[in-house]
Amino acid sequence: MSELDHPVLVDFPLHGEWVAAHTPAHRIPSHGTDRLGQRYAYDFLRVDERRGMHFFKGSLLSYWLVGVPTSSSYCWHAPVFAPFDADVVVSKDGLSERARLHPVGDVMTVVLKTIAVNVKARLCGVRNIDLHKYLGNHIILQRGDIFAFFAHLCPRSVAVRKGQTVRAGDVLARVGHTGISTAPHLHFQVMDSADLLTARGIPCAFRSYQVYDRGRWRFVNNGIPDFNERIRYK
Repeated sequence: MSELDHPVLVDFPLHGEWVAAHTPAHRIPSHGTDRLGQRYAYDFLRVDERRGMHFFKGSLLSYWLVGVPTSSSYCWHAPVFAPFDADVVVSKDGLSERARLHPVGDVMTVVLKTIAVNVKARLCGVRNIDLHKYLGNHIILQRGDIFAFFAHLCPRSVAVRKGQTVRAGDVLARVGHTGISTAPHLHFQVMDSADLLTARGIPCAFRSYQVYDRGRWRFVNNGIPDFNERIRYK
């Protein structure tokens, strides 16, 4: 019996074509840890037709040598939609993002921030850490005892506030590159609490989407996208 046999069903939170860079269909925990409720978390981004995960406009040489603008990422600023009717319980905006993408610089930033948060947690206690700067701009929605978390959102794009009720399909924010992020993408997960320090991940599947398979698009119902699987919704 698999951990993914009875997932919570939600609408896909993005429109257009996407791939999953991290998904519980590939491994569990999908991000290598159960911390912060991310056991079954997804990372979604857009790629072009080149071989490999080319998620930006421009040459690979430029990316490695001098970097490319963050805005050149195919998914940057794409709208994020509510996957179900819910109440907004957390809404954080205002954190800036890096203007350029560079593989070495982005990885080093992630490594240094990760070390810093772990050291601070040991010295000051986890409850004294401002998670906003590490999670980036983010939103948490609540539907009963189910909580949906969206991270790394674009600055000044969060369109909902704490206490607001949203309907499935409402625009919440836009995809960005804030917090501990190596490239613009949407981090999405479902969990059992709004408190990320104690939350446990809950597996979720998407009610409907399409998968590009052997030269054609086919419909999938109640599916969990696999790693690097090209999918689309709407």
